[in-house]
Amino acid sequence: MKIDFHNHFYPPEYLKKLEQWGRRYEFVRDATGLKIVKEKGARFLSLTSQHINPEQRISDMDRIGIDIQILTLSNPNVYFSTRKRNLTVARIANDYFADICQRYIRRFIGFASVPLGHPEDAINELHRAVHDLGLKGIVLGSNINGKHLHSKEFWPFYEEVHRLNLPIFIHPMVPVYTGCMTEFSLVPLVGFPMDTTLSVAKMVYSGLFEKYPNLCLILPHLGGVLPFLFERIDSGYRAYGECREHITRPPSEYLKQFYYDTVSFHRPALMCAYDSVGADHMVLGSDYPHVIGDLSKSVSSIGDLDIPESDKSKIFEENGRKILKLP
Repeated sequence: MKIDFHNHFYPPEYLKKLEQWGRRYEFVRDATGLKIVKEKGARFLSLTSQHINPEQRISDMDRIGIDIQILTLSNPNVYFSTRKRNLTVARIANDYFADICQRYIRRFIGFASVPLGHPEDAINELHRAVHDLGLKGIVLGSNINGKHLHSKEFWPFYEEVHRLNLPIFIHPMVPVYTGCMTEFSLVPLVGFPMDTTLSVAKMVYSGLFEKYPNLCLILPHLGGVLPFLFERIDSGYRAYGECREHITRPPSEYLKQFYYDTVSFHRPALMCAYDSVGADHMVLGSDYPHVIGDLSKSVSSIGDLDIPESDKSKIFEENGRKILKLP
């Protein structure tokens, strides 16, 4: 079995609300007719038909050999409007995900979106999504309207997720400063991995995982560049007092507890993560159906690695079953 942890679906009603209420976004079409969504002049989303078509998605999964996809809402998630509207779009998305997972019960598992900008609303929607709708985890953006995920105001939400023992998938958001990234569509190519790296590094240094040690994080795009920076991040812990203030162990020890999805498809990068955290902490990801994702490479890039078949099985399936508590 192969379980794809990093892919995205947009409920049609959510997209209508995004266009209606997302005042800071620009909606245009490229030369091929593909709808493009921009923030601050920077492209961050290219909508394809598979983003909204479950049958086409299943056909592609069958062709490549993907058994289950964990459905998550991608950028801009549910942080783009007023408090009331953000809660509304969260409920729209979560209701739709619950319905599609019920209709295709063997193919899809849904993670909930919550309006974390207002933690009380996020906690209430968390309970509804998990207890009433049967969703199996949470997706959070790497920043919530510019606030990275270590912010203390979010900690009551983490306390509840920790108590419920739910996985959190982090997806990058458009970074706060994008002026230098408007050329060459650098926001999704470079900005996204950098924002994940920044946000998670801050979460570790802040002591969040000291207080809630069993939080289960799934990091996108091999964790940004975190595995590449493990030793440098540890050097900060040794050299700078502020990097030791809230934690009792080197940062890499916390980082090695997380799961890293394989959306990179680049063998040296995959091996860097493999050597840093081991096959026990990697999961399959495709970034499908974004135009820079690749369902086929998500499988072949792991299959082609010169590692034991037992480790490939962990990445393809076994770690996912553990995270999701599947039999």
